[in-house]
Amino acid sequence: MNNKVYGFLFVVIALVGTLIWALLSGSLHVPISELIQGLITGENEKVLIIKDLRFPRIILAFFAGAALSVSGLLLQAILRNPLADAGIIGISAGAKFFTLLILAIAPQFYFWTPFFAFLGGVVACCLVFGFSFKVGLKPLHLIVVGVAVNAIFTGLNDILTSSMVQISSQTAGNAINFGMKTWGDVQLLVSYVAIGLLVTFFIAKWCNLLALEDTTLYSLGVPVLKMRFFIALLAVLLASVTTAIVGVISFVGLLVPHLARRLLKTNDYRILIPYSSLLGGLLVLFADTLGRNLMAQMEIPAAIIMLIIGGPFLLFLMWRSTSIAGKNGGEKYDA
Repeated sequence: MNNKVYGFLFVVIALVGTLIWALLSGSLHVPISELIQGLITGENEKVLIIKDLRFPRIILAFFAGAALSVSGLLLQAILRNPLADAGIIGISAGAKFFTLLILAIAPQFYFWTPFFAFLGGVVACCLVFGFSFKVGLKPLHLIVVGVAVNAIFTGLNDILTSSMVQISSQTAGNAINFGMKTWGDVQLLVSYVAIGLLVTFFIAKWCNLLALEDTTLYSLGVPVLKMRFFIALLAVLLASVTTAIVGVISFVGLLVPHLARRLLKTNDYRILIPYSSLLGGLLVLFADTLGRNLMAQMEIPAAIIMLIIGGPFLLFLMWRSTSIAGKNGGEKYDA
């Protein structure tokens, strides 16, 4: 058995274990035998409460993690940049700003928030790419521009949230990412993410092609710009829709692709995309379950857990990037 088989076995077994932990842990305790029986008969009140409160957040956590992971993977493919992530370079913050803005000026369009979040993500992405193109989309420059764009949209988000009481109440659930979510939220997120992930499986070969130099691709007649544009839109869609429904969760799209490459020892996107989906879903589900069980009297949002994990990881990547650049006599990063 090679690394790929072991990698998939590991993530599947860990995902099943985390799923059972997430189902059985919490303020309401039900044995697994009683849970299964209650789901079949539909007559156990405790099980019905778990079904309506715990099941939606588990499904949302998994699909949010899968969407953010694949989004980061796609961004890293089109930019050839290992530091690309929707949460870091401002795409998620832009999506959140447009979501809050539409709720502030036209709350009747609440069910259109994924669409407006997508527009916000596109605007943020264009800003980052536009300011970074002059320096050739180098990793360190891109991260600096992205952090600046992220800071701008984060400040605008804080202004909207603090000044609009209505917005604050409507987005209170987003502060803890997955708390108090409903089956309607599940339907909305899953419908977008499932379609987006399905499309990524068909464009995995495009991502593999983008690993080649642009001059080589042009000589082969490959429409490089069109490929990059479509993949970027798909990456923004996955990140923006997730942000609109569960809030901003940073570092998932940065951390998971790196772990996937190291565990599987491959750069083949036909393998990395499905694996990153599973691993990202596992990571966010674990973070959410850990956050609601770590302290008895309070719940720690999954987004905060990811900040604690992802912050040191980003510093490590930046340090490694600088070290390699110094050895090579220039700014270069080998993922």
